[in-house]
Amino acid sequence: MARCAVGICEDADMNVGSAGSARRPSADDLLVLLAVGRSGRFVSAAEELGINHTTISRRIAALEHTLGGRVLTRAAGGWELTELGKEALAAAEAIESAVKSLAADADGSRVLEGVVRISATDGFSAYLAAPAAAEVQRQHPKITVEIVATTRRASTQRSGLDLEVVVGEPQVHRATAIRLSDYCLGLYGSRDYLRDHGTPATINDLAQHSLVYFIDSMLQVDDLDLASSFVPAMRESVTSTNVFVHVEATRAAAGIGLLPCFMADRHPDLTRILPGQVSVKLTYWLVARAETLRRPEVSAFVDALRAKVHHERSALLGG
Repeated sequence: MARCAVGICEDADMNVGSAGSARRPSADDLLVLLAVGRSGRFVSAAEELGINHTTISRRIAALEHTLGGRVLTRAAGGWELTELGKEALAAAEAIESAVKSLAADADGSRVLEGVVRISATDGFSAYLAAPAAAEVQRQHPKITVEIVATTRRASTQRSGLDLEVVVGEPQVHRATAIRLSDYCLGLYGSRDYLRDHGTPATINDLAQHSLVYFIDSMLQVDDLDLASSFVPAMRESVTSTNVFVHVEATRAAAGIGLLPCFMADRHPDLTRILPGQVSVKLTYWLVARAETLRRPEVSAFVDALRAKVHHERSALLGG
């Protein structure tokens, strides 16, 4: 007997069509293509569907045989859809949508479910992505949001991720980049630090103080690397790959921190330094595959995320 997982049967016969009749693609084969198209990898698709890598490969081959052409092509780190593959993907999305529409609440409204995985910087993850995820959970309890906190450039291969939030306009191919919001960095010092070391009155005065910021040799984001270039050569104090460490080290009087205003302004023990002269504006961008953005559960999360970002616009800009 065929073994099935998440609606995909491992050992079901491939669709061959009767003699003289047009061959039609199997719905199972199309759903396999959908999983591969979203993740870009056979292994990730196999994990999502609960079947093995060999079955994924076999079903893609069967689909290509039925359609008479390639649906996937090799790309850096994974697979990309061909034009024929994109046409087949649209049919697969229609099948998925029809199946999901059968799930409804008692009042007949559609039930959204699934896992949405997003990577974002530490501060964005905590103060923007997490509240947006909570709002989605309240509206759609069957949606799970996984948040991976990391500070890096946009990936060339988004394997295992549905969405990425990065700093600075990304140079991406075969993906959609959406500008979310500007945000500002400012210089901050704790009351204790400023009492002991004095408050800088000019940018040149900063040379007498130590800086709390990212580890220069480990920083992967160009815009963040350039953010500190406006200051004279400040000696480094505490450096870290995690912006929450920057905030807490600054609060502990380790030095002057170059911090996101929407994080630092939450702490009354921190004082903004030279606000009229130092305000570094950066931009958050959302990156995803176009086919991923069409998934209802992903779309619901993106809507909640954009609403949260809009609501926090003043705080993001240090207003």
